[in-house]
Amino acid sequence: MTQHAFITADVFTDRPFGGNPLAVFPDGAVPAELMQRLAAELHLSETVFVLPPDDPAHTRRLRIFTPAMELPFAGHPTVGTALVLAEAGHLGPIDRRLDIVFEEGVGPVPVTIERDAAGRLGATLTSPRVPVLLPGQLDPALLAAVVGLKESALEPGIAPAIYSVGVSFAILPVRSDQLSAAAIDLALWRSDFAHTPGQHLYLAALEDWATGREARVRMFAPAMGIAEDPATGAAAAAFVGFLADRQKPADGAVRWALSQGTELGRPSRIEIGADIVDGKLTAARVGGTAVQMSKGMFEL
Repeated sequence: MTQHAFITADVFTDRPFGGNPLAVFPDGAVPAELMQRLAAELHLSETVFVLPPDDPAHTRRLRIFTPAMELPFAGHPTVGTALVLAEAGHLGPIDRRLDIVFEEGVGPVPVTIERDAAGRLGATLTSPRVPVLLPGQLDPALLAAVVGLKESALEPGIAPAIYSVGVSFAILPVRSDQLSAAAIDLALWRSDFAHTPGQHLYLAALEDWATGREARVRMFAPAMGIAEDPATGAAAAAFVGFLADRQKPADGAVRWALSQGTELGRPSRIEIGADIVDGKLTAARVGGTAVQMSKGMFEL
């Protein structure tokens, strides 16, 4: 019998039972054929297996699984794994700041871990890819219908679009008073979205799309085995591209804050940021905190 220890944490929150649950196997020496099965058994949004890096200059290699598929990159597992490893002492002492690099399917992912004046740790990743707009136009009425809304519920004058950071998301601007009413129509999703780049649906509401810095968001991802996600880091990184293209911020660093998960009873807060150089987006960042929840063991 072989034992495989794991730790769970709630990510993008500072309190238990908020944010997005994550399981981390710190010693991910699990047979590859078992990884997807363990992720399905735990049935959390994501499960991470931590492995030695291929490049000794990097910190660890991560394999990230939803209950239904392996992902090349995901934000909440990256941030959460950094904080789980740091709290468990696997990354050595952290006084004020530690910069690490995770290897993921999409490539190296830099992460900065910082300790605040109260001693709490937070982590911020830099997206391995700058968000890019994928070609093609989306049908707003069809997008609204797949999340159970009328076209009149959409934000007028802000067109939906698909952005990718290695994983792609169809971003749908929705009026603030309509966001909570959304509910995915699985039959329509299967017929019109399941096998398209817009299969993951990200709804966003801002009071001021021109200059606003606070957004409310929701994410539906049946292809990942997740009806709705309470906090989504990769989608947040993609959303940086959407916001930068529409708000056209001045050169320098700009930040936004996202709230997600309220409709699921798991309120989350995600900090996102962009570096703008000569009017162009050069980096997207996603950060937050986490709370360790449990330790467990599989005996197989």
